[in-house]
Parts: sequence; C-alpha cells; structure tokens
Amino acid sequence: MGETWRAVFGHDEPYPEQADGIETAIETADRGGFAVIEGACGTGKTMLALTAGIDRVRDPDSDFERVVVLTSVKQQLRQFEADVRTINENLPDDWRPVSALTLVGKADVCPYSRERVGRIDESTVYDRCEGLRERTRNLTGSEGPTTAATLASEARQAQTGLLDSDGTASATPDYLETAGEPTPYLPDTAEYGDTEYCPFYAQYLDDLPEDGDPVEAVPFDFADAGLLDTEDLVGLAAGHGTCPHSMLGALLPHVEVVIGNYYHAFDPRTVDSFTGALLDDSTFVVCDEAHMLEPRVRDLVSDGVADATLRDAESELTRVIQPVEFDSEASETPRAAGETGDSEGSKIPRAAGETGDDAERRSTGTDSQDAALVRGELEETDVSLAELKETRAFVRDLREELDRRVRAHLDREHPAWRTAMDDLPDDEIPLRDPETPEPDRLTEWAEGAYGDDVWVRAETVGAVVARALNELEEEDRERAAPTAGRVLGAWYRADHGRYFRSIDLSRTWNEAEPPDSWRRAYNARLSLHNCVPGDAIADRLGDFGGGVLMSATLEPLSVFRTVTGLDDLEADGRPVVERTYGLSFPAENRASFAVDAPAFTHENRGSPGSESDTRRMYVDAVAEVASREGNVLVGMPNYAEAEWMAGELEARLDTPVLLDESSDDGATEALKSDFFAGGSKTLVTSLRGTLTEGVDYRGDRLHAAVVCGVPLVDTTLPRTRAVVTAYDRAFGSDGRGGRSGFETALTVPAVRKARQAVGRVIRGPDERGVRVFVDTRYARDRWNGVREYFPEWEREEFQPVSPDMLSLGLERFGG
Repeated sequence: MGETWRAVFGHDEPYPEQADGIETAIETADRGGFAVIEGACGTGKTMLALTAGIDRVRDPDSDFERVVVLTSVKQQLRQFEADVRTINENLPDDWRPVSALTLVGKADVCPYSRERVGRIDESTVYDRCEGLRERTRNLTGSEGPTTAATLASEARQAQTGLLDSDGTASATPDYLETAGEPTPYLPDTAEYGDTEYCPFYAQYLDDLPEDGDPVEAVPFDFADAGLLDTEDLVGLAAGHGTCPHSMLGALLPHVEVVIGNYYHAFDPRTVDSFTGALLDDSTFVVCDEAHMLEPRVRDLVSDGVADATLRDAESELTRVIQPVEFDSEASETPRAAGETGDSEGSKIPRAAGETGDDAERRSTGTDSQDAALVRGELEETDVSLAELKETRAFVRDLREELDRRVRAHLDREHPAWRTAMDDLPDDEIPLRDPETPEPDRLTEWAEGAYGDDVWVRAETVGAVVARALNELEEEDRERAAPTAGRVLGAWYRADHGRYFRSIDLSRTWNEAEPPDSWRRAYNARLSLHNCVPGDAIADRLGDFGGGVLMSATLEPLSVFRTVTGLDDLEADGRPVVERTYGLSFPAENRASFAVDAPAFTHENRGSPGSESDTRRMYVDAVAEVASREGNVLVGMPNYAEAEWMAGELEARLDTPVLLDESSDDGATEALKSDFFAGGSKTLVTSLRGTLTEGVDYRGDRLHAAVVCGVPLVDTTLPRTRAVVTAYDRAFGSDGRGGRSGFETALTVPAVRKARQAVGRVIRGPDERGVRVFVDTRYARDRWNGVREYFPEWEREEFQPVSPDMLSLGLERFGG
C-alpha cells in the first residue's frame, strides 16, 4: 500500500523527461492504452518504462500482474537486467525485491547443450530435447513401465553407485557441472532398459503436481530472489536436478518482470508452445527499440519451406504409406510354404524399387506391425490413405515445378551457370509481378493440377504423418511433413495483395548433388512474405493490457502509428499518447552538421572504386572528421561502400582504420574490443549492420559519428517492390496514411537507421562529440529531402553547412 513510482525509480532524481514519460505511461496504461515515446539516446527510457510498469504491478488497485519487456537487441536486454538490479538495490528497506526473469532459448539453459555432452549441442538441442522428453513421458505415462520418481532416482544412483568389474567401487564419478554448480547426474543422458531419457525432465515430472500449478514444481524460492538471469536459473535448477527450461515455463506467469525478444510475443510458434500465458490484459508490455518492430515482425509472420524440407516431407509420407500398402498387398497374395524373399523367383509381391530384402522384411510381420500403428493413427483422424498418397504426389510434383522454374530462371539470367556455379549470386525469383497484386504462378499451376483440397488438408496431413512417424521410429529430429503442410496451407489461404510469393535462392555448396544440378550451388526456398505486418502487430498488442513503445528514433510518429496498426487500436478505443524528448544534455558539448554534398546516389557516385567528384567530396568530409583526436564511427549505405570508404581512409589517415564486414557475432565482438582498446581509430561499417544501433559507446569510446548517404535498401529487388506496392495500397493517397509506399516502407526506416548511428555519440551530460550527416538530402528541404522525417528539435540542431565550411565548424567546436 502507498507504493508510488518514485519509490520504484532506481535513482535519486529522474530527468524531467523521465518523470513526464513515467506519468504519461502510467496514466495511459490505466486507460488500456499505449504510450509511444521517442527519447534521444541517454534519456533513460529503460528506467522510465520499467518504473511505470512495476508501479502498475505493485499498485494494489491495478489489474496489471507483470511487465513483459520485448527488445530486438542483446545489448538492450542486458540494460534492462541492469536496471532491474538497480531498482532492487534502491527499493525501500521494507519492500520485497522485484522478481524478474530473462527468457532465452533451450540451447542456453539445457545442461547437456551448454556443456556439449550427451550428443547435444546448440545445433541439435531442440530435436534431441523433444525426443528425450517424449520418451521420458512415454516411460512414465499411464501405460508406461515406470515412474518419473524411479527414473530420477536411478539416474542419481548411477553417479554414486558405479562399480569396477571386480565389484569394488570405482573412482569418484564424473558429475555433470554447469553454471558453476554440480548436478546429481552423470555427464550423459540416462537409460531405462534400452530407452534413452532425460533425468532432468524426469525430476521435473516427478515434482509436477497432478492438478496444480507447474510453479509448484519449482524447487527454489524465486519470490525474493530478484532477477534470475540465465546463469542463476540454470545453476539453481540443474543443481537440484530439474530441467531449467521447464523452470522457465513454470515461472513465466509468476514473476513481475519478464525480459525477452520480439519473437516471444510475435512468433506464432513460440507463442503457441511457450509464452502464450503472458499475452493477456494483465500484462504491461514494453516494446523497446520499437523502430525495429515493423521489420522484425514482418520476418516473424512471414513463412516459407525449403526445397530440402519438401524432399524430406515426401520421404516421410512414403515411410508412412508403405507399411499399409505392403501389408495390403501381402494379405492379397499369400506366401507359399518355403518361399523366400531373396530370389528373383520369389512370389512375394514387391513395390516399385523394392529389393528382395525389403520384401522379406515385411513378410516377417515387421510391416504388419507398422501398418497397424499407421492405421491406428488414421482411424483417430479423418485423414485417409488416399489423402496421404495425394499429398505425396502433390509435394513431388511441386518440387519438379520448383526445379523447372529455377532452371528456367538461371538459363535466362545466367546462361553459363552450369559451368560457372562459383560465380552465382544469391537470387530471388518472383512468382508474380511485384507491382500487380494477383495470384502467383505456382498457385495457378497447383490449382490447375490438383484443385483446392490438397492445399486445405496439407497441414492436417502433415501433423498425422508426424504422429505416425513418432510411433514408428525413435529419432530425435524435427519432422518435415508438418512444416511443409503448415506452409502449403498458409500459401493457399494468404491473399495476394499483402503477401508476396517467391523462390529464394541462397548460395551453398553440396558436392553430393550432380555437377549439372543447381542444387549443387543453391538452397531453394518457397517464401511467403507478409508485406504489411501492421495487422499482426496490432492484433498482438491488443492482447496486452497496455504499455510503452519506445525508441530513440520513431519520428515521424504519425507514420509509426500507421504502419504498426496503433491507429487501428485507437479507433477501437485503446488510447495512444505520443511523447518526443530531445537531448537534455548541455548543447555546448556537441557539434551537429548536415553537409550539403551531392546526394550519395548511384547516379551521382558511380560504382565503388570509380572516381567521381561526389566520391572525392565524401572522402574529404569523412577524413576531415576522422583526422581529429578520438574514435570515429563512419556509417555507409551498405557493406560494399563501407569497404570502399575504408580503403580510401587508410590512404589518408595516420591512425588505424577498422572495417566491419558482414560476419558472425564473434568477429563483431572482437572488432568492437579492438575499437575500444585505446588510441584514436576510425571504424567503418554499414548502416544496415549491427554496430550503428544498440551498441553502448559510453564515455570516451566514441568522439564522432559520420553518416554518408541515406541507407535505402535495394529498390530493384522484387520483394522490395512488392512491399512498396502493398504500402501504397494500404497507406498511400488511397489508404489511411496519405504518404507514398516508398516513403513509409523505405525512406522513413532508412532515416531512422541514420539517426540511430549519430545517436551513439552523446550518451550522458558530461560527454562531448561531433555528429555529421553528409548528403544534401539531410541538409536541404527539396523534392527528395529527408529533413521532414526528423523531429523538430533535431532539425534545428543539424543546420546545413557547405563541404568547405565543415573544417571551420569542427575547429570552432574544438574537436
């Protein structure tokens, strides 16, 4: 009682913007609405959102029970963890800590995966986990041979009762250790008879009450533990011998703050299998880095199926069909006494391509048993053997049609592809005109050959095949048939205006394929792209009771509200309240320039490596900034331009020049460490990479940031053109937003990327730095200018300067 947000707030005094934002978020959430907050870097948005949400959870008159934080950047996830700890450290003495939990994947919490034992690692953990869990349940179910308590007990005894062959006790057994804690089990999965199982999951099942809340299976006190990060959770759970991932699921509805990724709320499969309990009106949601909400959710609600998955689905269908076919044939043609299946004269009927050994196998009854299992599965559903066969034929013909289209595309676009596979690029084959919403060619082919039924029933058939295979064989792998069925069903149902269908080709190398096959050089995927994800975003946000959507770059807020569906929510009675907060730190600590150089477009600059006045002007401007003391971040429109700029700067500067290339997390972390290691350096990267947003360049880690050009995506790609067309129809002059699809889909997100980069420089009241946009589109209000997409306070700060005046401006600033 009597708790207020100032008691929750983790510091002595909030910035004025924080106080206003907290009160706005609280008042808006109490009315079931959403606060949309753009706050410059250093505004304290993380503490703002947590304070507002926890205040609502702790208020006895509020209906909120938890805060769910969603962010797309690992660095921000760590920041939310740090701020929860800060809040707990500064709560009044008589208050209990705020309970919190960080959501991670199975690979991060499974003891076997973490320690790379039990034939489980990051690449196999999901399939192995599901297989081990299912076998554990089968062993302990109502018809199973034992109990969960017995399985857990025997696994514990195994590590204490090891004997040498002579009956004497062996050396001290090797415990499995993880997260700094010993577990009660050996460093491998356990076995009951000849059935492998997971002892951690068995212990969880033993602790799980029959009719109670799964939280009752949690063997440690979490209510007063504060934040349980990944290491805390794994250590506590595995040390007790129970499953850490099951603990995550059990704790989710009961902690006050849950920190996760966008996919925990917006990926349909993750929601269905794991986080669905969080999505209700008792949850206060925080969408951090909300400028990424639209593109990330677009990916999550799109779908696709690989050519290899279709191949595997066909094989799985055959594996289920054959036992029933063979059993039926065998019953119709009785085997004479003494006949065998290993001679050419055998009377055992064979299927096409079947060997004598195969026929002999089924003649012994193995396939009769398998057939009985399959028939049992079919009898429990409305799927028939005829449907299985029709779906298999459809999948086989679909692969042939895909193969035909890929070969025709390569013959047309890369005539010498069979002898020059090393030179093939990633590619995209549109299945309709991207700018004309109409049925795609693959759908037209399929409907002409098969009609509608096979599409409609594909998902149900795939699920039945998976269940049958799980009865027929013990293999820890994800079945392909359900994935293929799900995508085929979605392909049939999705409209042709908001969704764009294509065949996407990604480079690979598979020497097992014939030398003249495109499959040797490519992975192919049938892709179903959701061009306009606003409806999906609004539907999911509508599940929550209210909350905050925030970022350093959301302007223009009218565009953000439109493309994320917030306007639709407001029309349904859910308030949406906007706030924009600029930099409140001393203005004399920063210099901001918009250099009026020719637009950095391909028409003006030419290809990387070419010499042009435009390119020379940009190198001059960047070198002018980078030649001064301190670290400089240079953002280019793409990685090819970044490589060109880095090469030019190496010839001009006396200090090291680092180049960020599209690479894995390890290489990126090493590059950051080198950049921060001391001494002045220049780091050149793509504005569409990971180093220009979400990275903390606090203190003296960064003195200046230079953005060259507007980082628009490739506008020639069919998928990009389809998105622009879809946005034109949804939000253009005939839609709800009144802006062109090019603006809403491409220009505004590109400007946000650029603003994110320059926002890395000033993070606190004592920091000094230089922020530079180089491109006339940032400097002048013209037909293709982008200044209108800046908030007013930022337009005022970034005053235009000519290229020859940049040096004077830098000297006046003293940097």
